[in-house]
Amino acid sequence: MATCGEVLVKLLEGYGVEQVFGIPGVHTVELYRGLARSSINHVTPRHEQGAGFMADGYARTSGKPGVCFIITGPGMTNITTAMGQAYADSIPMLVISSVQSRSQLGGGRGKLHELPNQGAMVGGVAAFSHTLMSAAELPVVLARAFALFQAGRPRPVHIEIPLDVLVEEADDLLASAPVNIDRAGASPSAISRMTALLACAKRPLILAGGGAIDAAAELTQLAELLDAPVALTINAKGMLESAHPLLIGSTQSLVATRALVAEADVVLAIGTELAETDYDVTFAGGFEIPGALLRVDIDPDQTVRNYPPQVALVSDARNAAQALLSALSHKSLAERRNDWGQVRAARLREELASTWDASTLAQTRFLEIVLHELPDAVFVGDSTQPVYTGNLTFNPERPRRWFNSSTGYGTLGYALPAAIGAWLGGSVESGARPPVVCLIGDGGLQFTMPELASAVEARTPVIVLLWNNQGYEEIKKYMVNRAIEPVGVDIYTPDFIGVAKALGCAAEAVVGVEQLRAALRVASDRQGPTLIEIDQASWMKAVSK
Repeated sequence: MATCGEVLVKLLEGYGVEQVFGIPGVHTVELYRGLARSSINHVTPRHEQGAGFMADGYARTSGKPGVCFIITGPGMTNITTAMGQAYADSIPMLVISSVQSRSQLGGGRGKLHELPNQGAMVGGVAAFSHTLMSAAELPVVLARAFALFQAGRPRPVHIEIPLDVLVEEADDLLASAPVNIDRAGASPSAISRMTALLACAKRPLILAGGGAIDAAAELTQLAELLDAPVALTINAKGMLESAHPLLIGSTQSLVATRALVAEADVVLAIGTELAETDYDVTFAGGFEIPGALLRVDIDPDQTVRNYPPQVALVSDARNAAQALLSALSHKSLAERRNDWGQVRAARLREELASTWDASTLAQTRFLEIVLHELPDAVFVGDSTQPVYTGNLTFNPERPRRWFNSSTGYGTLGYALPAAIGAWLGGSVESGARPPVVCLIGDGGLQFTMPELASAVEARTPVIVLLWNNQGYEEIKKYMVNRAIEPVGVDIYTPDFIGVAKALGCAAEAVVGVEQLRAALRVASDRQGPTLIEIDQASWMKAVSK
């Protein structure tokens, strides 16, 4: 007899699931009955929030949903923060949890791990939450989840299985076939209207977001055809190569870039929310799009939020970009102004480069050194100074190589577990996965530092670059700027090197460029994780000489 829990694992294999993150508990052991005999790898984090962040990082590098097995009650309250981060950034995540037996749901009897309504609690951070009231529902509910991941706006999905349903006989479900859904195509009428506007534009511009990450090649061709400068959100970095003459980076919050956007007569926004954390990180307001706005998004609701469009298209970004390329290739394009496109983008880059202060330049140097030593690295960031700087100045060569939690939901402690997941989700290139670098501050690391033990156990060679400024420096500056006497920001700084070594991790502190280079070379050859601590004050002093 195959139980519902065992069949679930088999069905997940059918959908191509290769990795699960979870902490076994008395309410989830029936999920593990079939896991040991499956092809699915399991990683045990040290906290359910870590499981969610690992699934998030795995999804971002692999392009596949991150899957978690989570216990009833505290397991679900713990993972909701990670689900919130994934929800904000449209990351596919499947959270499968247990829940009380059907006869005890909402009973308030003081049962182990009992919550009044677990599904309602996570409803705000999930595309949907479903309680499986019989094993027979399982194939349909999984099909709903993967249909969303494959063809909709991907966000977390929660499926809770009552304890008595987990052990139901479900042999007849083993033959259930996975459902595969094609993403939405581009409406010919909307493409026609967009094409007419883009063909006549003298100063076209493209704003691309993470929703267009799989359309990098088509987007690049479209920009070149139109001679349109391209601004990328943080999650879209790498869609154009760093040296591409039309790339204007991720600087939409800066005055000079906003001036360029204001000059555009037609703006194509594709796969982007046009939201605060990418277009107004200083919370000053003032980002305007005076030109005709064309919006492409997989989510109909999102096409009209924040900035109303002149033309909206609900479509997969890649399908839309291909349709626009095909239509425009048969059009006579208006003559572009000779001070637009590559010329205007180059002028903007020069203007921005002249404005970076000493701190920005020092942190950019830090990132450039890491990239020089690890040219294929994936950078997974937290809310910390080098990440804020890199969001403005750093441009990777490929998509899915730079992402962090400083935008969207803005969770501290994200980077370490997400980096573990990112390494596990990385594609094998030249016989090995790309190296993964975790960029995290001393405050953020204290949220999730025990996950170093998870990295040791899972033999994931993530390189943790700890930027230590002895507290919550960014918040302290914010308080001072608002004439608030700083409280709670000068936190105790532990011996990170000693703690990391106690958790089984290689660790060292470095000062200056050459020590950092040497430490990165050694770390890249290790089979397990490495923590490299960089003191902010010492780094600034060393690179300013």
